[in-house]
Amino acid sequence: MTIKIANLTLGWHEGMTITDLLNEIDDAHPYAVVRINETYVSRPNFDKTTIPDKAEIFLIPMVAGG
Repeated sequence: MTIKIANLTLGWHEGMTITDLLNEIDDAHPYAVVRINETYVSRPNFDKTTIPDKAEIFLIPMVAGG
């Protein structure tokens, strides 16, 4: 049971949320959106969105400009 994020393959567990994933990879970057396979999830839903086994994850950072 694994998930893929960037060039990493990580262990997966039942009920794993996006917040769990970010804690496990120890990444405090303020991501605005995470793509799980073809579904986009915004930050307010990270705690309640579970990641399926064998998912492909893309972390999308906040971008500011002027």
